[in-house]
Amino acid sequence: MVCMPEQTRPAAPRSFATAQVQAGFDSGIAENTAIPSIHQSNGFEFRSLAEARDLFALRKDGNIYSRAANPTVLVFERRVAELEGGIAAAGVASGQAAVAVALLALAKQGEHIVAARQLYGGTVDLLQDTFADWGIEVTFVDQDDLAAWRAAVRPTTRALFAESISNPIAQVLDLGAVAAVAKEAGVPLVIDNTVATPYLQRAKDFGADIVVHSATKFLGGHGTSLGGVVVDLGTFDFTAEPERWPQLTQTYPRVPDGSLVERFGETGSPYIALVKTKYVHDLGPSLSAFNAFQLLQGLETLDLRMERHTASALTVARFLETHPAVSRVHHPGLESSPWHAQAQTYLPDGVSSVFAFDLPATGDAEADFRLVEAFISRLQVIRLVANIGDARSLVAHPSSMTHSHMSPTQLAEAHIGPTTVRLSIGLEDARDIVDDLARALDQVPAAQRRGELAESVAR
Repeated sequence: MVCMPEQTRPAAPRSFATAQVQAGFDSGIAENTAIPSIHQSNGFEFRSLAEARDLFALRKDGNIYSRAANPTVLVFERRVAELEGGIAAAGVASGQAAVAVALLALAKQGEHIVAARQLYGGTVDLLQDTFADWGIEVTFVDQDDLAAWRAAVRPTTRALFAESISNPIAQVLDLGAVAAVAKEAGVPLVIDNTVATPYLQRAKDFGADIVVHSATKFLGGHGTSLGGVVVDLGTFDFTAEPERWPQLTQTYPRVPDGSLVERFGETGSPYIALVKTKYVHDLGPSLSAFNAFQLLQGLETLDLRMERHTASALTVARFLETHPAVSRVHHPGLESSPWHAQAQTYLPDGVSSVFAFDLPATGDAEADFRLVEAFISRLQVIRLVANIGDARSLVAHPSSMTHSHMSPTQLAEAHIGPTTVRLSIGLEDARDIVDDLARALDQVPAAQRRGELAESVAR
């Protein structure tokens, strides 16, 4: 027998217009769903004006408005925080938003960030253009040069920032060594862990303090929903030098008679409270409830997907390394990679499924572009899409797409050439992916293959 829920009746008859807006729903009733619900609501009903006052004054935790907090988003935040070993997280609208708000909560006008040169092109745009407009200076260093990291630190430095696995070359950061530099400088190390995900690497285990993700990528994994997340790993003590962090340790205008450390230091994360109540609240890069729900569905299969992604990627990389039309493969799982040893240390459960390879370059920019264009046009399984971490295998040309705003010097420093091709290996059968690449590569003209090209240039 099926038990029907008890029907509630209004105390007094309602007009048609009132009933069509309010009938059949009680905001105080919680349903016992087996999976997280989509709380698709802009705002939330308060039990009383006194409760509303306490919520707005941050004296009490609860839902106010979905721009800053939402119950579905909260489940996503808690899940990612646990996977990363963190104490709290903030879900936002995209990975770009995650990087922006994570760093804005640490550095203000007149202060400074040290960042790796080897970053996603959109992040470089953010740091060198937009942050400069806001008076935040950024020094870029070779992520493998520990002396450069140390030399770049200033009294005004407020964060070190890098990707655990760089996009697109798949350089593996010596995270522990860079974390030691950050500790010496007394500033947090912020790591973009998008490509590794917490399944392949928990950055906290190697000394990171804050992690960001483009959840659009592997955390979601289905290519349908934008999202980002900032995670406080709970390892950095903002009270050790309170004068460096007045935004957290001094009176916060939105907390009557107190600081964020005083309000949230015992029960949560003052840093994440600042991210949410100021930068997400004021700038509005909110993660929607529907996208949070979609990302949660992806998270449920993260380990299974990453095992397939990484195994297939290594198979593809090994094939490419042997093909005469490929001049170099940038994959840290290969013994030939300069980051192979670091991959064994930092990525014991699998190595990046996002990596790049180079076709032989002629030195003629237009000819090199046409070579890559023709190669990509012959692919049938691998799709030309400006994304990574999808179930589908994707290809991109960094120098004309994702990293096109970078100068020739910046591209060279990031090891991106005119014939560099980025792959994000998906969940298809690895044999189909290899066969697709083989068909496209086999049609590269003989004069532009490894060896033959070097001989023709020498003549």
